[in-house]
Amino acid sequence: MRGLLAGMMLFAGMQAVAQTPEITFDSAANLLKYPDSVTIGEVAGVATNSKGDLFVYTRTGHPTISLGTSRPFAHGGSRLYEFDRTGKFLREIGQDSYAFLVAQQVRIDPQDNIWIVDQMSSMVIKFDPNGRVQLLLGRKSESERVPAPALDAPGRAGRGPAGAGQQSDLFQRPTDVAWDAAGNIYVADGYGSNARVAKFDKNGKFIKSWGSKGPAQSQFNSVRGIALDAQGNVYVADAGNKRIQVFDGDGNFKTQLVDIGSPSAICISPGTHQYLYTSNSNPPDDIDTGGEIYKVELDGRIVGKFGKAGKLPKEFGTVNAIDCRRDNELYVGEIGNWRVQKLTLH
Repeated sequence: MRGLLAGMMLFAGMQAVAQTPEITFDSAANLLKYPDSVTIGEVAGVATNSKGDLFVYTRTGHPTISLGTSRPFAHGGSRLYEFDRTGKFLREIGQDSYAFLVAQQVRIDPQDNIWIVDQMSSMVIKFDPNGRVQLLLGRKSESERVPAPALDAPGRAGRGPAGAGQQSDLFQRPTDVAWDAAGNIYVADGYGSNARVAKFDKNGKFIKSWGSKGPAQSQFNSVRGIALDAQGNVYVADAGNKRIQVFDGDGNFKTQLVDIGSPSAICISPGTHQYLYTSNSNPPDDIDTGGEIYKVELDGRIVGKFGKAGKLPKEFGTVNAIDCRRDNELYVGEIGNWRVQKLTLH
């Protein structure tokens, strides 16, 4: 009987996946127009402001490390560009910044401030709309280990369980940033040895963090993205555990969303009826796996999915960023295909 029940549940789950509606959509895959002096590489972050301007944080090359000195020092590797809503190039922000090493994400807050998350420098930087630095979270290492350690190698260990990190803004390859209505800051940390969410007040003062490495409730295995809804609930893309965990603003577990693949990029649309968009991003070493993006009600019900892994327009190569400021109009940044696609859902 037990075996029969398990088989029925498995069959029901397979039916649910098979019956997920396909959402039709159009794509503008060559939206960005830039001068010859501008290079677009892996698009780690894409976001829009209230005017519709588009911000792209891109890995334009590998950061370099200076050797032969007392401390190996890393510099270069990523750039932040702004385009208007038609794709016309406007400017570069933060050129030659100390912390621009390996681009991970860019987000725009309700006041149109520009926030970047850099994986290698382990920093989150807030720029005002004019491009001036306003706030720094995290700290770039004074020197780099050569050769570099593995992503999950032990970092700055805290006193708690593995992955809990230090109770501060010392990150280990952070991946994303979000805010609540009061301006509190939430950082997804991360892609390296930490597996936590760190919370700060609007002035950057550390409040608390939660999470550790593992598969249990309130544990994470590669924290890839973070977003908040209008009620202040925190949605965390727990990619390695194939789920999105939902918490209140104090880190208390509420529920989890499943059957959406391995979530990487996530975004919650504004408005009275909010939707969550999440990418089942294919791994960089397998361009034919997954790749679809899901549209989900905040209670976990799947509205539909669209796209697949590939290189053509309307296909995706490791989506790392989704902007959903306008429902049914999305911008997605792809690491594998070095591009931004503008998507219109029908």
